[in-house]
Amino acid sequence: MTDMNRRTVLKVALGGAGLAALPAVAAGAAPAAAAPNRDADIVGVGDTSITLEFDDTLRSRVALKDVSVTRFDASEVLLLGDTAVDEFTYRGHETRKIRHPRHGAGVEVTVRGRSASGVRKTVKLTSFRRLTGMVVMKVTYTNVSGRSLKVTGWRSGAHELLEVPGGFYTFSGTTYTDRRDWVRPMTDTFHEENSLGMDSSDYGGGTPMASVWRPGAGLSVGHVEPVAKILRLPVRRTDGGASLAVEGDTRVTLRPGQKLTTDTTFLTALPGDHFMPLQRYRDYMGDIGLSAPKAPKTAFDPIWCAWGYERDFTLEEVVATLPKARAVGLTWAGLDDGWQTNEGDWDLDPRKFPRGDADMRAFTRRVRDAGMLPRLWWAPLAADPDSNLLRDHPDMLLLDRHGNKQKVTWWDSWTLCPAYQPTVDYFVGLVKKFIGDWGYEGLKADGQHLNAVTPCYNPAHRHARPEESTEGVARFWKAVYEAANEVKRNALLELCPCGTAFAFHNLPYVDQFPGSDPESSYQVRSKGKTMKALMGEGSSYAGDHVELSDNGDDFASSYGIGAVLSTKFTYPAGPDDSIVLTPEKEALWRKWVNLYEENMLSTGEYRGELYDIGFDKPEAHVVAKGATLHYAFYAPRWDGPVELRGLERGRYRLTDPFTGASLGTVDARHNTVRLGFERFQLIIAEPIG
Repeated sequence: MTDMNRRTVLKVALGGAGLAALPAVAAGAAPAAAAPNRDADIVGVGDTSITLEFDDTLRSRVALKDVSVTRFDASEVLLLGDTAVDEFTYRGHETRKIRHPRHGAGVEVTVRGRSASGVRKTVKLTSFRRLTGMVVMKVTYTNVSGRSLKVTGWRSGAHELLEVPGGFYTFSGTTYTDRRDWVRPMTDTFHEENSLGMDSSDYGGGTPMASVWRPGAGLSVGHVEPVAKILRLPVRRTDGGASLAVEGDTRVTLRPGQKLTTDTTFLTALPGDHFMPLQRYRDYMGDIGLSAPKAPKTAFDPIWCAWGYERDFTLEEVVATLPKARAVGLTWAGLDDGWQTNEGDWDLDPRKFPRGDADMRAFTRRVRDAGMLPRLWWAPLAADPDSNLLRDHPDMLLLDRHGNKQKVTWWDSWTLCPAYQPTVDYFVGLVKKFIGDWGYEGLKADGQHLNAVTPCYNPAHRHARPEESTEGVARFWKAVYEAANEVKRNALLELCPCGTAFAFHNLPYVDQFPGSDPESSYQVRSKGKTMKALMGEGSSYAGDHVELSDNGDDFASSYGIGAVLSTKFTYPAGPDDSIVLTPEKEALWRKWVNLYEENMLSTGEYRGELYDIGFDKPEAHVVAKGATLHYAFYAPRWDGPVELRGLERGRYRLTDPFTGASLGTVDARHNTVRLGFERFQLIIAEPIG
């Protein structure tokens, strides 16, 4: 049955008023990609809402108002080995208005069908008034064939975004060991599996959403389960567009009458890049209690980190740098890797702390005496093979299905199971010691292994399911976060899962996320836009050490997106001459820190919906502080017009805050200025009168 003669039996429209199912209608020979607002039987479609239509085989298509998005696709599929059960004869639907205790008013539509092979399919679709453009979905497959079926998996939200001139961009919230960009243009051969499992022994997890978009329209899919799940979100460039889906490997034998219900997934169709879909996801998850905490005030203070001296630092050179760091305007002083004897025991290195705890307490006092706040680096859930911890407690190890230990590659350590209570208790005890005894104001937890772990099969743990370890990572962070705040109210917890795409389910128990070892200034900015969408106002994103940015001095990329400034300079010398704070650098560092403290964009509202990070050129970001808008534009070189979006009524005075130069005035109707710059251009748009 082709798209041209398929009979559309159900049309489901999502808009600002929620989701409404219309009676069965005969659509005749309407083109498969016809814009839905041109059909007389489609109603209630808002400017940024979607229409989801099912045909009589329960394939579906998606459209935005006035914009064709997909054809009819086999969007929800049961996999039986190499066979995909993807056609289901329509058997009816029901619609009911609902009021969810957390999500509010909405509509639930249940669509039923049956395959020729004897599988009954029930699709439950839910839309909420406050989550425009988002459909939440759960699918149940029932074996009514009379014989056993060997299921290998399922697929939901599988669609192909139709091609228009201009190409595609994609966002992946999953982790890769090569630390690739999270936001990338799609080449003609682009293909990513985007597994939420472990890409290696210590890289994995992430935010369960993938997006593809073209100029003016985009699709996103993911899951909204309250715990981390091991699914795939494959994205592929196709001959006619770009495809994506949610896939689960569920290997089970369904006997006659048995059911398989998928994880709860979602689909969004919205214009623009990945920012608004991430906001919808964040809002949904926030309703069920998973959202970033309001960060303590200190989470917005600029940071100096002693990692510039690396592991072989001496306390004397760290302490000697404190006055210079404070003079530059920095508040936090972080003691990094190298203070410990090994990962696991976390005992003090006697060469640096010969009097043990007394020397560490003395060090934190000296940090405070310098007018700064002490922060301590550590890498929990890792233990060196020769540590006393592993010698005395080998039961803490996380073991895979083959009984193998999981290596933490950077430190040549082994991963400990976060869902094993003795492991949790041990690290909670360390948190209380670091803050309550040694006197630290904050902790930096570091390591790619902290994002996610593989399912654990260690028999000593008596897990009800191996996946308890995967789900237990977030609960581990909850225990750490609560312990830190129990000892010291508003203690700061920073999590840096080196180079990984941050696991959303850990977010509620972390005060600050850094750029996590960015490999370019673009990563600082694109990660920042992503995290601003996921965390929302009142949360803290740090740009990570500026020395990791382009040219080692690109504070503009952190400043312009509202990130906390951070540096690891050494002074007057250090192991790496390129990061020594020279007089010229000191003047530049002071200028940026002063500008940061003057405007505090990190506490503003990041307006990520105004510009598409993929298709708008030059790359643009906006932070609102009250009625004043702070624009940041980035390009290797730019000479041409730029549109200032987001202006309200009235006139605005434009100023370059970096140079102090006046750039004229604009208003919402005349909001284009001509700019010529290299690397970056900052603009403050301040209302006049």
